[in-house]
Amino acid sequence: MNLLLFNLKTDADADTQGFTTRWIAAIANDERVEQVVVLTMYAGRIDVPENVRVLSVGRESGYSKFRRFFRFYRLLFGVLCRHRIDACFSHMTPIFSVMAGPVLRILRIPLVTWFAHPSLTWKLKLAHRLSVRMVTSVPSAYPYRHDKLVVIGQGIDTNLFSPDQTPEDEPPMVLCVGRLSPVKGHDVLLDAIEILQGRRETALRVLMLGNIPDAKEHRSYVSDLRNRICRPPLLSIAEIGDPVPNHALPSWYRRCAAHVNLTPSGFGDKVALEAMACGRPCLVCNEGFRETLGTYGDRLLFEHGNPTDLAEKLEWCLSLPSDEREKIGAYLRQRVMELHGLDRLADCLVQLLHELREKSLRSQI
Repeated sequence: MNLLLFNLKTDADADTQGFTTRWIAAIANDERVEQVVVLTMYAGRIDVPENVRVLSVGRESGYSKFRRFFRFYRLLFGVLCRHRIDACFSHMTPIFSVMAGPVLRILRIPLVTWFAHPSLTWKLKLAHRLSVRMVTSVPSAYPYRHDKLVVIGQGIDTNLFSPDQTPEDEPPMVLCVGRLSPVKGHDVLLDAIEILQGRRETALRVLMLGNIPDAKEHRSYVSDLRNRICRPPLLSIAEIGDPVPNHALPSWYRRCAAHVNLTPSGFGDKVALEAMACGRPCLVCNEGFRETLGTYGDRLLFEHGNPTDLAEKLEWCLSLPSDEREKIGAYLRQRVMELHGLDRLADCLVQLLHELREKSLRSQI
């Protein structure tokens, strides 16, 4: 199979989108496909197998939207003329699905679009109409009709995100990874830590790692967080760290006593699953993760926006002996491997694309 793949940002060093390079490599495995042509909005450091070619519409070069629009079609038609494309996978780029969908439909090339975010826009609705199938990580992460939906997991690289012999930090570290924006709920975490500090006799540390989106509301939000952690009772306890490339996150996950993810249901937030894959307990408020948490669902799921509930569950987790937390982490890692492993995602996706391609060929006979 020769695959055309649309991707938002293809950069192995990116802090949030760096994982897509590993997705591309897994999909491009010789046992799955012959060739992959990636059409991306932004290209950074490219680290892909030899059977992958990456073409960018030029956002990294500062091209205007008008120029990127025409460059997309020039590249698209160039690929379709020079290569026999059997199927197309669009990852988190509904606008590319909308732009290419009519052309692919005329050529009877099946289009499958991935989307995992609560935002329901006209672009997603139209991409849904133009795609043969929609795929996502967990059912609750797809905000539109489920008539075309196939759930294939989050695609966590469990070879990279894995436990090792790194000991937990002392004092215990509570880690929160994710971009610094209001939807991520860092203020709720700080409220919970203040509650917890009043109950604990021993020290703890809170570290928040993530990039700051370039918008006024986000900068203001981060400024408020910084002002808050510079005053008691959070002074010398809470810290905002610099953004970390996705491939460098495992060393941070391994050091924490617990990871906390505060994004609400409707998101397929992979950082929670990355922490679990590293063998760490992860507290979440996203009901979409209940299946993954398995027998620990009631212990690790807290009510969204409720710092008291989070404090109680953090207190339980931090009161456990470290070997008991390791036992919980080992269970969660196994669940991630079964439900969200990268090889599982690549196999499910390529099998789906093969089936759709065969169906398209049979309809032409």
